[in-house]
Amino acid sequence: MHVVWFKRDLRVQDNRALARAAAHGAVLPLYVAEPELWRAPDMSGRQWSFIAETLHQLRADLHKLGQPLIVRTGNIVEILSDLHRDHGLTALWSHEETGNDWTFQRDLRVADWCRAHSIPWNEVQNHGVVRRMKSRNGWAERWDAFMSEAITNPPNLGPLSLDVGDIPTAETLGLAPDHCPLRQKGGRADGQSLLDSFLQKRGEPYRRAMSSPVEGETACSRLSPHLAWGTLSVREVAQATWARQRALRDTPPKGKSSWRGSLTSFNGRLHWHCHFIQKLESEPRLEYENLHRGYKGIRPSAPDQDKLDAWAKGETGLPFLDACMRYLRATGWLNFRMRSMVMATASYHLWLDWRAPGLHLARSFTDYEPGIHWSQVQMQSGTTGINAVRIYNPVKQGHDQDPTGRFTRKWVPELAAIPDRFLQVPWKAENAADVLGKAYPEPIVDHIAAARAAREAIWAVRKGEGFRVEAAAIVSKHASRKSSTRNRGGRRKKEPDTQMSLPFEDQ
Repeated sequence: MHVVWFKRDLRVQDNRALARAAAHGAVLPLYVAEPELWRAPDMSGRQWSFIAETLHQLRADLHKLGQPLIVRTGNIVEILSDLHRDHGLTALWSHEETGNDWTFQRDLRVADWCRAHSIPWNEVQNHGVVRRMKSRNGWAERWDAFMSEAITNPPNLGPLSLDVGDIPTAETLGLAPDHCPLRQKGGRADGQSLLDSFLQKRGEPYRRAMSSPVEGETACSRLSPHLAWGTLSVREVAQATWARQRALRDTPPKGKSSWRGSLTSFNGRLHWHCHFIQKLESEPRLEYENLHRGYKGIRPSAPDQDKLDAWAKGETGLPFLDACMRYLRATGWLNFRMRSMVMATASYHLWLDWRAPGLHLARSFTDYEPGIHWSQVQMQSGTTGINAVRIYNPVKQGHDQDPTGRFTRKWVPELAAIPDRFLQVPWKAENAADVLGKAYPEPIVDHIAAARAAREAIWAVRKGEGFRVEAAAIVSKHASRKSSTRNRGGRRKKEPDTQMSLPFEDQ
């Protein structure tokens, strides 16, 4: 019997581990809910709720193929041992997973068990991430080649006489209550619907609108949780995008330039998806240690709990930042630009070590993908040693990304009495004393002075002896290599850099 262990690939379509196992014999499709994993500080109830919804649909999809999903709760090694004792396992199949450190250590234990019992574990590449890659040279070309391969159709399965098991609740797994009323729903059907609506309708303003939390809510693809947990494969999304680009090339150009630009940008971000996960695959310490070791000790290791709590609750006194944090708490999602801003503000303006705010954001994101997340956390904290030091001005970002104030007013209703022109700087309003320190907090930090101090500290390290030597090694191992093959829709245009860095205009 061949066990197919579902992890971050919760689909039957384009699931090569499933198809290859079925070609070799009887298949036991297995998902294991691991309570120890869900006790990790980066995991949360909103994530499990999305997965549980997806598992119900996956079970139904597998049932149509002949055998429903088997679900067990507990320790994967113990569960494999029980299955082997009762049914005799021939092989274990799964996709390669680049998860957090807990899943990495668990996989080492599974590998030991397989070797001890002479059971081959066949791990199949899931997306553009390459195991044991020494250099990034040629990575983009390999990505294009992998994504161009044929999508694998689901196989027929023979029925098994096993109890399918219950899909546990968050409470059963010991997860704390995690109220997220506007969370995206799990399941492949929702993912397919989002992909179709994005490519056919919603995505036209993507390139222009993706930086705004107002327009980005609909203009962004919203596929991130489906890619993170695998209801859709990156290859499916890439090929659907390329097909849409080809269709647009075959239609009259009038009115189509915005579509072409948006899909070019989106295609580039599919590369980014795998590019950032590749960093964690190649450097697992990225999750818990500064990528550039020269930054060790630059911030206090123990966070200022008052600042951390104010930031997490959206009570810093910086209205646009607070609106973003409250929106995230309610939805489990935030557009990419605002993710960068909220993390950068925690690291620079509040001078918090990136680990504690990074864990809070990990738990808050329904679409938590460790490789992308920890790479971005370090980038926005200035500790990679190779990326530009971008320190967002949260006031300017409010003016730029929420010019009407609609988003800020919705999520920070305490500022209802503050005039529009002072919405992002309520401390300048004539009636500030009636609101600040009462309905809404005063700023917990002078964001201009804090940002300048942070920049000086970061650059002091960058100018230090030996900094460039290690930075060069990081570039060799992790930096992207540009490829002209990325744009399937025509000539690739350079995208404008609209991020806000120093100098800090206090608007």
